[in-house]
Amino acid sequence: MSWWKSCLHSISRTTAGLRMRILGLDLGSKTVGVAVSDPLLVTAQGVEIIRREHENKLRRTYARIEELCTEYEVDRIVLGYPKNMNNTEGERCTKSAEFKEALKRRTGLPVILWDERLTTVAADNAMIESGIRREDRKEYVDEIAAMLILQGYLDYLKNGHGTEEGTGTEDNI
Repeated sequence: MSWWKSCLHSISRTTAGLRMRILGLDLGSKTVGVAVSDPLLVTAQGVEIIRREHENKLRRTYARIEELCTEYEVDRIVLGYPKNMNNTEGERCTKSAEFKEALKRRTGLPVILWDERLTTVAADNAMIESGIRREDRKEYVDEIAAMLILQGYLDYLKNGHGTEEGTGTEDNI
């Protein structure tokens, strides 16, 4: 399916009242960066950073994600999967996989794990280029990383994956 036909398909699904947005998440030890796609699945926009005081206290985090899924009429979630540069999986990957399963149970939505290597570095570099002061960067890095994760997935869909021939719900890890 061509990109143009994909956009028309998206428009027709949107006007039919079906959920059309995708939520992108960057899971950190005490934060979750959140981004959402536009209804045509072309661009990712930052939404917020969900903060918590303790790494294992996730009840409010899950509740906020559920609220955002409802507010933005999300039909799937893309969750960053932090593999090591040598392609091995560490403790953060385990935590992300557990978070994925909990999100699926709580929201009833498909959750796609998406390779997030270097997204935090890219987010930091973008802020440096934009002239954001070092002490202010930490405030935004997780949200920007979520945008980069989601934009990578949207670009994947735009390139012919996840159209009528496939769902675009497979993990890319």
